[in-house]
Amino acid sequence: MATNENLPPNVIRQLAKELKNLDDSPPEGIKVSVNDDDFTTIFADIEGPAGTPYENGVFRMKLLLSRDFPQSPPKGFFLTKIFHPNIATSGEICVNTLKKDWNPSLGLRHILLVVRCLLIEPFPESALNEQAGKMLLENYEEYARHARLYTGIHAIKPKNKSKSGAISESTTALNVGQSNTVLGENTPLASTAISTSAAAKALGTNSQDQNAATSDPVVGASTAPKKDAPHAAKVPVDKKKLDARKKSLKRL
Repeated sequence: MATNENLPPNVIRQLAKELKNLDDSPPEGIKVSVNDDDFTTIFADIEGPAGTPYENGVFRMKLLLSRDFPQSPPKGFFLTKIFHPNIATSGEICVNTLKKDWNPSLGLRHILLVVRCLLIEPFPESALNEQAGKMLLENYEEYARHARLYTGIHAIKPKNKSKSGAISESTTALNVGQSNTVLGENTPLASTAISTSAAAKALGTNSQDQNAATSDPVVGASTAPKKDAPHAAKVPVDKKKLDARKKSLKRL
């Protein structure tokens, strides 16, 4: 608490209120963190706005509050290296809000939004990085190429997006693999089912009779005499022949 004692109690209360508000309702693309024992240094991770050379990168910055804050503006520094006209190679931020346009009524949210907007619309006329400012005015494509290069090398990769993207891709791949496996297992079964039904159609009633004979022993018993029927029919024929022979023998 020793560091916070450097700030007036009313300022500490105001900062605590603002920080809670930023935590409950963070600005788009901005995440704030602070040590509860040291409100004089406030850190923020700023996502590079879409459509800019800073897209797909996260840039860490800090605001340093002096003892007479908010009567005097905080000082802003980028801790992540960035190629930008209004950000010096040392990380110092040059923006009117933190200088001549400062107003004690401006809150932390407003400051952070202004800094993020600076990534969308730089002001090369008041450049701290002269190389970036000159390049922006003379050859935007070359400036954008340099800025993207810095972003790719130095910027923090968006954790939420990358994680969610990795999980989404791996889950999709997993689902595809599972679906392929399921289809692979089901396909032979489907083919077998189709072949069986086709065979049943081709066999027609014969297959039904065979199934009935196999499954029902009573039916099987009833069909057995049918096979013996021809032999039963032969018996009377043989007797007639014998009788005829006997008659002929008597005549003799």
